[in-house]
Order: sequence, then C-alpha cells, then structure tokens
Amino acid sequence: MTQFKNDNFLKALYREPTPYTPIWMMRQAGRYLPEYRATRQKAGDFLSLCKNPNLATEVTLQPLDRYPLLDASILFSDILTVPDAMGLGLYFAAGEGPKFQRPLRDEADIQKLKIPDIDKDLKYVIDAVSQIKSALQGRVPLIGFSGSPWTLATYMVEGQGGTDFLTIKQMAYSRPDLLHHILKTTTEAVTQYLQGQIEAGVDTIMIFDSWGGALSHQGYLEFSLPYMKVILSNLKMMSSKKIPSIMFTKGGGLWLEDQVTAGSDALGLDWQTDIGIARQKVGQKVALQGNLDPAILLSKPEAIEKEVKRILDGYGAGTGHIFNLGHGITEHTPPENVDVMLTAVREYSQQFHIK
Repeated sequence: MTQFKNDNFLKALYREPTPYTPIWMMRQAGRYLPEYRATRQKAGDFLSLCKNPNLATEVTLQPLDRYPLLDASILFSDILTVPDAMGLGLYFAAGEGPKFQRPLRDEADIQKLKIPDIDKDLKYVIDAVSQIKSALQGRVPLIGFSGSPWTLATYMVEGQGGTDFLTIKQMAYSRPDLLHHILKTTTEAVTQYLQGQIEAGVDTIMIFDSWGGALSHQGYLEFSLPYMKVILSNLKMMSSKKIPSIMFTKGGGLWLEDQVTAGSDALGLDWQTDIGIARQKVGQKVALQGNLDPAILLSKPEAIEKEVKRILDGYGAGTGHIFNLGHGITEHTPPENVDVMLTAVREYSQQFHIK
C-alpha cells in the first residue's frame, strides 16, 4: 500500500480529521497552463496526447510542480476514451470539440454495441496510470475516473457535445429499451475500465455525470443514477483493493438525498448548490467536494478570496470537505489566480479543523 507524503485528500474522503481543507481542481492539468499547451503541441493533437502514456504522465504532474498546495492528482485522460474504444470513431474538430464518426442512431447499430477489450483497446490509459503512480512517488494520491453511462450515452447518441439532447431524449421517451441497452453495455464497459485503473494503482475513482442535470426528475432516477449505483456496487465486489469513490452530477443538486444512496464516499457539488444546505441534506453519510464557480478565477484576487471564504464558512467546522471547483477550470484562467485560491483555502480553512 502506498505511503503518502500528503494523504489529507484521502482522509477527507473518509471524513477523518485533517489540519486544513484539502483541495484539487477538476481539469487541473489543462489548457490554462502554458506548459500543458507546449506538451500538447509536442503531441500534435489532444487525442494523441491522451494516447501517449509518457506525455499523459508529464501533463498530470505539471500542476503539482507548479502548485505545491494541491492535495491530489488526477489522471490526464478524457471521458470519451470509452466510447472511442467501443468503435464509434472519436475525433476532435478544430474549434468544435469532440465528435463521433458513427453515432448510435439505428437499432441495428445499437444492438451490435460491444464492451471493449480494456487490456487492448484502453491499454494506453492503464499504462499511463502505472507510469503516473511511479512518477508521483507518493507525493499525493492519484484520482482515476470515467464518465457516467448517461453522460457517455449523450455523446454516443448525439454524436457530439454541446447539444440540446433532443436526439437522446427522443430515444428515452419513444424507445427506452434501446437507451437502456446502450446504458447497460456502457455500464459494464465503465466498470471494467475503472477496475483496470484500480488494479494499475489509482487511489480513488470519480464518476463524472456531466450531463445528468439535463434529465427530468424521473429521467435522472431511471437513466442516470441507477447505472452509477451498479458501477459502484460492482467495483466493491470486484476489487480486492478498497479505495474511496466520488460521484459528481453537474446540475444534480436537486437529487442529493437520492445520490447518497448510490454508495459513493463523496458527492461532488456544482457551483449552483449551496454547500451549507448540501451538508444539512447529506448529514454524515458522505463527504462533499466543491464548489467554487470556475468563472471567479477570471476575476481579481480579492473577489477570489472572498468567494473561497464564503464557501468554507458555508461548510463550517468539521471533517469531510474537499475544496474544488464546481466544474472544470476554464482555459482562460490566469495561472496566478489559482495560486490566490490555493493560498486562501490553505490559510483560511485551518480554523475549521482541530489543531
């Protein structure tokens, strides 16, 4: 078992005492960093960067080298590696984001959908996990991740991101059997994928349900939450290595009490959710991760410090809070503003923890 120089992130996930509120950022390795842009240019394009374990390791470590106050690292990859491995033909159009050459629209194509061979089709991710763990040398824990089945299905059916979800919602209402087939197959793929990451050495896993908030109340309880429950339950049965888990539904603040039943150790919060109210709703059942609006990092230091303090005050004293953004950091963020946030969290949060 890894001996960490800094294990405060893991302690917070288990709601154990820490000397301050630990912090990491969604998309902390990314386009806002000049060193990342240089590495991506070296790779040629985003997908080539994801598929090169050496460069993925380099990019994962960049924010840790720049910001020593970070308490966790996260595997550099993309949630769409799974549907790409399922044969849908992922590509990134310049200025348009991810697209698929073969979206799932026809019943025959949906019925042919197969679980990928993780050891072959996603070996580059598993290799990257092993390399990153070795390179970290116990500095901080490593987070592995996947998209949720619903979120992956939105891309697989719509064929791209940034849509109004009408194509997949039409399927949900008119042919729910087809959508459930996609979701069941993807759930098995995600389970095997995360299990592969666990075996390769990640110290926690996170499920990103980025588009769960696009569903109706009943839709979320039918098409999103149950499949995340299945993944978490299966991983607990399959894995000899017991590690904590985080579940994050963007736009999911309405369903916190339902999410608690999924079996994760922590729930991620977007910036639309009041963290104090969220803590009241979940009680001592799970830790909470969040939830600074990423846009605040485009503003001035005093505004950043004020918002950091507001969130820490909102959560209050005690264990079980991991400070994070309410979604991924934006590419236009000045790197020095991240320093302001990290310093504010480290200094201000100590008063809420037992010395």
